Amino acid sequence: MKAQIMLLPGDGIGPEVLAEAVKVLDVVADKYGHEFAYEEGLIGGAAIDATGTALPAETLQRCKQSDAVFLAAVGDPKYDDPRAAVRPEQGLLALRKGLGVFANLRPIKLYKQLLHASTIKAEVIENVDLVVVRELTGGIYFGERGRKTVDGVQGAYDTMFYTVPEVERVVRLAFDLARTRRKKVTSVDKANVLESSRLWHETADRVAKEYPDVEYDSMYVDIAAMRMVRYPSVFDVVVTGNMFGDILTDEASMLAGSMGMLPSAALGAGTLGLYEPIHGSAPKYTGQDVVNPIATILSGAMLLRHSLRLEKEAEAVEGAVAAVLEAGYRTRDIMEEGGRLVGTSGMGNAIAERV
Repeated sequence: MKAQIMLLPGDGIGPEVLAEAVKVLDVVADKYGHEFAYEEGLIGGAAIDATGTALPAETLQRCKQSDAVFLAAVGDPKYDDPRAAVRPEQGLLALRKGLGVFANLRPIKLYKQLLHASTIKAEVIENVDLVVVRELTGGIYFGERGRKTVDGVQGAYDTMFYTVPEVERVVRLAFDLARTRRKKVTSVDKANVLESSRLWHETADRVAKEYPDVEYDSMYVDIAAMRMVRYPSVFDVVVTGNMFGDILTDEASMLAGSMGMLPSAALGAGTLGLYEPIHGSAPKYTGQDVVNPIATILSGAMLLRHSLRLEKEAEAVEGAVAAVLEAGYRTRDIMEEGGRLVGTSGMGNAIAERV
């Protein structure tokens, strides 16, 4: 098949890890007879430096014309001031909104070779295989916000707002995904306190009745946070709102021991998706060839599976990652005694060779 893939290297270590993922995709294309064409665009701090905006209109337009969008990382310390009018992260939020990708899939699957890398006991995490489905374009990150003075005291507010259709579509996606896995969905909210969560809870309960073959339960976010580290293997597909999902997925990433291992996909109604590792731009490691590219490479596998519908090819990439770990290759974030220490490019080469 022929596919047009938009590359957004972004900031910090982004260009380095994305280069390794493209290396693997090129091997996939060669082995399986596909043709992948690439374009590069600006986003984040790199885009602010060049154009003054975190997401140039040209970048968004070219993304919409692609079959898939592959993003590495955004973030630059010189734009960290929360009072700054333009920040790199605004580009990511605008991209998600502009592409209409409303569901973020973050799989957390433990490799037996890396049980040592987690701070949690091996017997607690050894059977973990879950996916968090996070609503991506609504909620508090996109709600009305501002500052105001009340009785002479300055304050600020952010509004968590959801509509029924917004909740329905992401919950249905979670149930459809569960049907391809272990057929269990856990909806997470804070319905005992928040009105927006009561709407979420009611809607999720109603949608669940359309899927009698899928086990369903609902859980408050604080309880979910505790169980995520105490009984993580009970979860299959977890679906939740934007802010809760943001927090829970970072917590869940620590089950695997390193953010450098975990990919993500942002999906909408069609096949166009946005794929990125869950880690940030890690600017202090830029250019040192030390960071782990596996999360980005596995994001490439998700790109093959969800946007290009190439399941066999996606499994080949995932199998190559497992084989490299089994052979003892380690970047320093997952290093152990007796491991074979490699850098960013070394890990990418090893995985590409095994595809």
